[in-house]
Amino acid sequence: MQVELQNRIIESIRERRTNFSGSDAKFALSLGISSSQYSRIMKGDIDKVLSDANWISIARKLEVSLNELPKWNIARTPLFDYMEPQLGLCQDTGISLVLCDLSDIGKSFIARHYCKTHKNAVYIDCSQKKSRYKLIKQIAKEFGVGHTGTYSDVYDDLVFYIKSLPNPLVILDEAGDLEYNAFLELKALWNATEYCCGWYMMGAEGFRDKIEKGIASRKIGYPELFTRYGTLCQKWMPENSGELKRERDTLVAVIAKVNADPDMDIQRLVAVANGSPRRLYREIIKLRMLKSKKQ
Repeated sequence: MQVELQNRIIESIRERRTNFSGSDAKFALSLGISSSQYSRIMKGDIDKVLSDANWISIARKLEVSLNELPKWNIARTPLFDYMEPQLGLCQDTGISLVLCDLSDIGKSFIARHYCKTHKNAVYIDCSQKKSRYKLIKQIAKEFGVGHTGTYSDVYDDLVFYIKSLPNPLVILDEAGDLEYNAFLELKALWNATEYCCGWYMMGAEGFRDKIEKGIASRKIGYPELFTRYGTLCQKWMPENSGELKRERDTLVAVIAKVNADPDMDIQRLVAVANGSPRRLYREIIKLRMLKSKKQ
């Protein structure tokens, strides 16, 4: 692996460390390396200390692009201004909330940014950790708790550590992908950390349907779980189609203004994106590549 890329990863590690309140040993564990390896690379000793697999794993966790893709700046969209206070409220008070809204409006990007800039806040992509066992291990790993022992030990250590932290927050993204047993375990975790930890569960509109069907059919665990998470599936985007288009265009325009190059036409970008931040990103990258080829 190139030294330049390793240095970029190390710079990202230093930034993330400032928002991790645990020890260096626990932070190293959250990165998937030993405390001695962490100490050496922080001192500039990077030759053969970590394998390429280690570097790639850390880069993925910290969202460091291996191909030096352009940085995507955070935009204070209306959705950002809606979610940030809610995340802060959950973290500061230990309450829990659920957000079910349209896909491709920036929920995940905002949640990851919040975790990067606030101590003791962790982000979990539930689509990658669907089972009870994988979910609990990943939450433990994010907090720097040992996650290689028996399931019971990992669970007990995680609960103990969460209750010792000041204002922890767990953001569960793509929560609709979780298996049934994982939902039941979230209820147990909430009970074990009651008002000692904030929880923020997110998903698309299919997740809302899953919740409502589970509650309506009195499926074991669903009514109890979602009373703990506020009993209400919040939604930011309007239902009216005309209002929805305006909100999505406004959202994309705000993102474009802080990410487009000076010579790019914002109105055209908004039209091409058609309310999708992902399409906006692709269009900006495409325009930059075409510009580069002409030079």
